[in-house]
Amino acid sequence: MIDLSGRSFIVTGGNGGIGLGMAEGIAMAGGSIVIWGRNQAKNQAALDTLHAMGASATAHVCDVADESQVVETMAASVADFGRLDGLFANAGRGGHGVSIVDLTLDQWREVMAVNLDAVFLTMREAAKVLIDQGEGGSLVAVSSTSAIHGAAGNEAYGTAKTAVNGFVRALAVGMARHQIRVNSVLPGWTITDLAAGAYENDRFRDATLRRTPVRRWADPSEFRQVGAFLADPSQTYHTGQEVCVDGGYTIF
Repeated sequence: MIDLSGRSFIVTGGNGGIGLGMAEGIAMAGGSIVIWGRNQAKNQAALDTLHAMGASATAHVCDVADESQVVETMAASVADFGRLDGLFANAGRGGHGVSIVDLTLDQWREVMAVNLDAVFLTMREAAKVLIDQGEGGSLVAVSSTSAIHGAAGNEAYGTAKTAVNGFVRALAVGMARHQIRVNSVLPGWTITDLAAGAYENDRFRDATLRRTPVRRWADPSEFRQVGAFLADPSQTYHTGQEVCVDGGYTIF
């Protein structure tokens, strides 16, 4: 049984999809959650869901690609519950879905800003807090199976997610002396707003189903236990790992 009572975790992009699923898992284990998201209405809807579960939760509007906003929101989030025990860098965006010969440098940088730079910024600020507290903690980055398989038309997205895995491994080594665990989650095809267009494309959905041994896409709620596990302070020896949750997609 995982007990997160008295502990507080930030989930960026936690107002929907996989992020909300992990936040729900933390809530079910008794932890407090701070949601970061750019959409105030979605933030409130996520809070309503968490509060209905009996969870202590707050939310802040934050653009994780903006350094000053990340710094300010981190301070406000720590103040919400008086401490921080971990951060889930989940906020992300899709690629532009165009051929590499048509992809502009600005488009490339737009994807990197959210999917890579923001992971660095949020984890850096969270690490500062955890080191100062001196009680260890957990840092988690949400990567993607696109870091393993080729994603034609989404080279920027796949590159960013691959870089996230390398960043996590390096950070895990550096943070080990502070008893801070650093891991990544690689979700497979999951029914979320971000992936709605792909899911609604019958041809594409059928192709992914044929390649997925469990023959379905994941529901965000299936990331509840994953979130709680990675937040669990008793997992003191689990760090620098890529937790792949994809229904077998990358091994088939």
